Amino acid sequence: MADSNFIDYVKIYCKAGDGGPGSTHLHRAKYVAKGGPDGGDGGRGGHIILRGNRQEWTLIHLKYRKHIKAEDGESGGGQLQTGKEGRDIILDVPLGTVARDAETGEALFEVIEDGEMKILARGGRGGLGNNNFKSATNQTPRYAQPGTPGVEGWFILELKVMADVGLVGFPNAGKSTLLSVISAAKPKIADYAFTTLEPSLGIVPYREDKSFVVADIPGIIEGAHEGRGIGLRFLRHIERNSMLLFLVPADSSDIAGEYRILLRELKLYNPELLDKQRVLAISKSDMLDEDLKKEIRRHLPRKIPYIFISSVTGEGIVQLKDLLWQQLNEDESAD
Repeated sequence: MADSNFIDYVKIYCKAGDGGPGSTHLHRAKYVAKGGPDGGDGGRGGHIILRGNRQEWTLIHLKYRKHIKAEDGESGGGQLQTGKEGRDIILDVPLGTVARDAETGEALFEVIEDGEMKILARGGRGGLGNNNFKSATNQTPRYAQPGTPGVEGWFILELKVMADVGLVGFPNAGKSTLLSVISAAKPKIADYAFTTLEPSLGIVPYREDKSFVVADIPGIIEGAHEGRGIGLRFLRHIERNSMLLFLVPADSSDIAGEYRILLRELKLYNPELLDKQRVLAISKSDMLDEDLKKEIRRHLPRKIPYIFISSVTGEGIVQLKDLLWQQLNEDESAD
């Protein structure tokens, strides 16, 4: 992972700009012996803002940018001149980025739309100039407000990959191979555990120029919810998927049992994941004859759709796309 460009967790220190102080200026002009107060307000300090960018897919550009500071607002001036606002700093982040307070762990907000901007650290308010404090009893106030300090502290940015379909399965279930067949994605494929060390996204073309996005999530193992393997690091990416495609290979000794283990790991990590739509695909089905398929069907879970597929021969691939599209658009069809 040392040379990977996929970074889904960064911790950064942000210091928003301080507000500029208000001015205590008194009006001075020819033939005006005693001018009144005309001190302007200070400028707002610069914000630090996160902006959703659909072209970004990783937080690597923030990995080595640990300290981020926005400009301070400028002081107010005479003749009621308001100080210039500090320049905001805008950080582009991938869609699905969650911002947290590093000290408390509290989720502050999520960035889920392209172009959406949310303030991570708010700049300080500019102080009021002395013109704001004049009154009938104090016509020449010689004081003004200082600006307030900008927010500062450590923040955590955490990426949850957004996709229509999330591939769920043990290592070597054939998820990467399937993704390479149904989309233009080129994930690393090899015959050993944890080939996939980072999520891969693939756009799956469908009929009439339609498409949907599938994410290959790194392989889950039993105990992943407790941090075994690399499961904990990537389970959060499944939270962003609209539906889950469980992949169990045909050469598994217990296909239904393997599915139940995967389901249990998701439930123990986050019970809400079980509310998502599910489809079960039995991969590597080119090694099965009809009698074996018939026997396997007897033991499959009955409450979710299932399909036999082979990424090598293409068996069931078109039907799988149809099934996924149908499930993804089930609500629209009902209308």
